[in-house]
Amino acid sequence: MDPIVATLSILALAIIAFVSNRLPLGIVALGVSLALFFTGVLTLPQALAGFGDPTVLFIAALFVVSESLDATGVTAWAGQKVIARAGTKRVVLLIVICLLSAVVTAVISINGAVAALLPLVVVVAARAGIPTSQLLMPLAFAGHAGSMLLLTGTPVNIIVSEFAEQSGGRAFGYAEFALVGVPLVLGSLLIIVLFGRRLLPSRNGALMPTDLVRHARLLRGQYDLSLDTGTLLGPVNGVTEVVIPPRSPLIGTIVSPGMATPDGQLVVLAARRGEDQLKGQRIVVQAGDALLLQGTWDDLSRHTQGDSVLAVDAPEQLRRAVPLGKGARRALWILLAMVVLLATGLVPPAVAALLAAGALVVTRTVTTTQAYHSISWTTIVLIAGMIPLSTAVTQTGTADLVAGRLLALMGDANPYAVLLVLVLLTLVLGQLISNAATVLVIAPIAVSVATTMDLSVQPFMMALTVAGAAAFFTPIATPANLMVMEPGGYRFGDYWKLGLPLAVLFVAVAVMYVPLIWPFAG
Repeated sequence: MDPIVATLSILALAIIAFVSNRLPLGIVALGVSLALFFTGVLTLPQALAGFGDPTVLFIAALFVVSESLDATGVTAWAGQKVIARAGTKRVVLLIVICLLSAVVTAVISINGAVAALLPLVVVVAARAGIPTSQLLMPLAFAGHAGSMLLLTGTPVNIIVSEFAEQSGGRAFGYAEFALVGVPLVLGSLLIIVLFGRRLLPSRNGALMPTDLVRHARLLRGQYDLSLDTGTLLGPVNGVTEVVIPPRSPLIGTIVSPGMATPDGQLVVLAARRGEDQLKGQRIVVQAGDALLLQGTWDDLSRHTQGDSVLAVDAPEQLRRAVPLGKGARRALWILLAMVVLLATGLVPPAVAALLAAGALVVTRTVTTTQAYHSISWTTIVLIAGMIPLSTAVTQTGTADLVAGRLLALMGDANPYAVLLVLVLLTLVLGQLISNAATVLVIAPIAVSVATTMDLSVQPFMMALTVAGAAAFFTPIATPANLMVMEPGGYRFGDYWKLGLPLAVLFVAVAVMYVPLIWPFAG
C-alpha cells in the first residue's frame, strides 16, 4: 500500500475510533503505532519511538510534581488563603476563582488544578448561596486560558515547542507563553464576568464532603467529641471513620474509647452502633459498627486499605484538604528549583522535570506508589502512541500533500487566511478528540505550510497551541470539563453557550494577535 494512502487511512480510522468513544484512548493510540508498523510505513523502532520521547518523559514527571503539591496540601492552602479574602459577592468570587485556576493550572496543568480546586469552590458556593453551576464551569474554562501562561500548563505546549525546535525554528521559553496567555486569561475573565450569569444555568449538583470545618463539626456531633478541628484534622495527624464489614477479622474483639490498636499506631476515639453513641463503653465489635480512629495520616492510610474495615472517607482524600501538610515545604522548594531550571534552560526540560520528580520521591515528599499512581497513563500512552503518526505524516510526504492541496484551494490567500483555516480545523477536532492528539496531527501540516510559504514556523505553532486550548463546546473535550459536570449539575448542551464567545476570543487571538508577537517573517 502506498505510504501516504496508508497514513491517511490510519489517521481517518483513528479519528473515527476517538469520536466513537467505544475503545479506550490508549488502545486507539497503541493501535495507530502498530498499524504504522504492520503497513510498513514506519520501522518498529520508529513506531515505538514515542515511548522514549523526551516530551513524554517530561509530561510524566510533571504529573508527579503536581501530585506533590496536591497531596501535601499546598494547593488547598493557596486556594483557602485566596478565597477566604474574596467574600461572598458573585463577581468578586468569579474573578478570584478564575485567576486562581489560571495560575495553578500554569504550574501543575489544568486537570490537576481543577481536581484540587473543585471541592473548595463547591464549599465556597454553598457558603455564599451561589449555585455551583455559576462557578464551576468558569473554574474549568479559566484553567484552559491559564494553561497558556507557562510551558508546564498543558502537554500541548511542550509538544508544539518541540515541533518548533525540530522544524527550523526554536523552542519556546518557559514563560514565553505568557505573552499570549495573559491576554487570553484577561479576555476570558471579562467574558465570564459580563456574560456568565446569563449563559450559565442556575443549578446545584452533587456537593462534595471535603469542607474540613463541616466534616470535623459533623464528627464531633455524631461521636460527642470535644476536640477542635485542628486536633481532629491536622497536617500530620488526622481521624478516619471506619465501618466494620461482614466477615471482618475484628468481629468479636473488644474495644473501648481511648484504647490503642495492638501495634500502638492508632487510637480508637469513639464508637457508634446504628444511631447510638457508645461513649466510654467497652463493646464487642459487630458487623456494621462504626469506629473513629486517630493517628498519623500515613498510619491511617495503611490500616484502612485491607479487608478489616471500610473507610467512610479515604484518609488520602481528607489529607489533601488539610492546608500545608507534611512535606509541603519540600514540595515548594523542589518546585522552585524545577522552575529555575526550566526558566534558565540550564538543562533540557525533561531533565529538569525528572530531577524534580526524583527528588520528591527520594525526600519522601511522595511515595513511590503515589508517584506511579499520579501519572495519567492514558495521557502518556495517548501521546506516545500518536507521536509516530505525526512522524509518519511528515516522513511519507502526507503533510506536504495536504499542505499543497490546502494552499491550492486557497489560491493566493495571505498567511492570515491560511492560519485561520488551520486554527479552525484544530478547534473543531479538539472538541471531538484529545487536543494533544489533534495538535500532533495538525502540527506537521502547519510546518509544511510554513515551509512552502517560506514563513516562520513560530506563529503557526503558537496559534495551534491557542486553538488546542479552546476545548469549550462539550464535556468530553477535556477531563477538566468532565470533572465539573456532575458537581455543577451541567447538561451536555450547557457548555457551548459560554464556550462559543470564549472560542471566538481564542481564534481571534490565535489569528490576529499571535503573528504580531511571533511574526510570519521570523
